[in-house]
Amino acid sequence: MTRTFIICKPDAVERGYVGQILDRFERKGLKLVAGELRQVEEDTLARHYAEHVEKPFYPELVAFMSRSPAFVAVLEGPQDTYAIVRTLMGPTNPVDAPPGTIRGDFGTILTENLVHGSDSPESAEREIAIFFPGLA
Repeated sequence: MTRTFIICKPDAVERGYVGQILDRFERKGLKLVAGELRQVEEDTLARHYAEHVEKPFYPELVAFMSRSPAFVAVLEGPQDTYAIVRTLMGPTNPVDAPPGTIRGDFGTILTENLVHGSDSPESAEREIAIFFPGLA
């Protein structure tokens, strides 16, 4: 079994989609190992989005991700769980996301695309350690 990290972003929480998003992962056979609704602080976001800190869109990203609570979670499943999650999420831009994916069914704009999922086993390990240090 492997683990990956997800965030149901503030727009997902605000729009009431957290339950439906988690349901899609669970119906696929993934197990929720840890989860918490929390206000994500700027220092945590800086660690999580370290590769984006110097990019021009970073201030807007932080403003969005800290404007209201997000649901952060760890999912467990078979090898390459991160890839299963990313397939269920769909492409980053909801316009390009096919029906049946989270972003294709619920997303409306690129900058508020409902959900984050780790993009590799290494990212999952790093992100889990940031948000759930007791699981790392």
